[in-house]
Amino acid sequence: MIDTAMYRYLSLTVDDGVAALTLARAEKRNALSLAVMRELIGAFGAIESDRGVRVVVLRGLGPAFSAGHDLREMLARSVREYREIFATCVTLMESIQRIPQPVIAEVGGVATAAGCQLVAACDLAVASTAATFAVPGVKIGLFCSTPMVALTRAIGRKRALEMLLTGESIDAATAAEWGLVNRVVAPHELAAATNALARRIAGASSFVVGLGKAAFYTQIDLDQAQAYAYAKEVMSMNALADDAQEGMAAFLERRAPDWKS
Repeated sequence: MIDTAMYRYLSLTVDDGVAALTLARAEKRNALSLAVMRELIGAFGAIESDRGVRVVVLRGLGPAFSAGHDLREMLARSVREYREIFATCVTLMESIQRIPQPVIAEVGGVATAAGCQLVAACDLAVASTAATFAVPGVKIGLFCSTPMVALTRAIGRKRALEMLLTGESIDAATAAEWGLVNRVVAPHELAAATNALARRIAGASSFVVGLGKAAFYTQIDLDQAQAYAYAKEVMSMNALADDAQEGMAAFLERRAPDWKS
């Protein structure tokens, strides 16, 4: 079981298979300091090990989802210290996609720089109409090179470069049109819409969801022939699993499946 009381900069609760992981530094606009990123990595590691958690919702307390790196700890550092900060950020982003549970970003406000990267790295995202997204590093002389990796994979080259080169914000509707978020709802509907999406995913076999998530990220950067070769093997092995046999039988028998995981 996850120890939900062990975090200083986060809050973590689990309700019926859905973990709510909240950045809780509203006074700092949920900036991703080194300490915060390390706590997030630890939290995702704990979630990964808890088979009772089927889905994760990641949100920010207060008006900002996350304003990105904490610039106060970015001044007058050595190259070794900068490498540590950005390597930790990369580890955080990779941990989101490594764990078997889908991670849904619930974006109620501003998501900038590494905060925008955090949204792009999540498996799914639901945004409020009040949310905005930007990678404005070019405006302060620090190009958003690591956010660029996740952003480009989410929205494509031309749109990512427009955001990166201008540093300008896009609104939630544009983020949805460009594929950075899945859907946009009114602010008062955000929590309910995110929870509804999480519950729909949580109703599936956790084994199959985890297998499918891992397969998605493995095939996405392969060429088509390699992707098909890999996917057909994954699907063949999936078909042997108890939950696949149960799910197919339940469909044919017109009943609800009884998942083993």
